[in-house]
Amino acid sequence: MSESSPEIEHEELRIFVERIERLEEEKSEIGASIREIYAEAKNGGFEPKVMRQIIRLRKMDQHQVDEEEALLHLYKQALGMR
Repeated sequence: MSESSPEIEHEELRIFVERIERLEEEKSEIGASIREIYAEAKNGGFEPKVMRQIIRLRKMDQHQVDEEEALLHLYKQALGMR
């Protein structure tokens, strides 16, 4: 921290905390909106669990996806699964 007076440091800390609190509130609201979209999709006949997997895969680069799918296939074969 800087060598400024305690009042300024307290004020700076309060500002940081309030900013974080606002972002946490926004994050909570976004989470609720996402849950609503999954519920809508489920009502439309889609499987949210699979949609979450697709969203996770779309965040990965193609090499990572290929590697994960190859390992999954290998493990399934080792366990006698199709």
